Amino acid sequence: MSNWQTAIPLISVAIPMLILDWSTKWLVQTHITQITEVIPIIPGFFNLRHDRNTGAAFGVLAGHRILLILITIAALAFIFAYYLRFRQSRWMQVSLGFLLGGAIGNFIDRIRLGEVVDFLQFGIASKELFWPTFNVADVSVCIGAGMLIVYLFRNRNIDYQT
Repeated sequence: MSNWQTAIPLISVAIPMLILDWSTKWLVQTHITQITEVIPIIPGFFNLRHDRNTGAAFGVLAGHRILLILITIAALAFIFAYYLRFRQSRWMQVSLGFLLGGAIGNFIDRIRLGEVVDFLQFGIASKELFWPTFNVADVSVCIGAGMLIVYLFRNRNIDYQT
């Protein structure tokens, strides 16, 4: 199987995730123009809320744009290295596709806007307990990381030395 054929699962996940991330962020920026504006979808549980995050998850490293860009470049190198090492595993290809799509989605925001557009908010409104807002790219990265952990855990006794 050629390198192109082994990359099909990775590409067929990364590109749709990137398109979904970009299009949802565009919709939020177009239709929820005020930052912190909230549109209840399931009152008391799920809102669309236009937020901007200059940091990573939970606002970690807020305001450190260059560092976050460098970390993303390192993450992209990690994804490429894992692709080379595990390209025969469809599970890993899909996992890396989710990681790649999400990483590029937020990377584009950081380069273009200097911050990431977040808009998904879950919580309990009556108690004012909300999970920090996030976006499709974040979901994609979490799915990819979870799949990567499952793969490495299930195959922890395999000798990968080649």
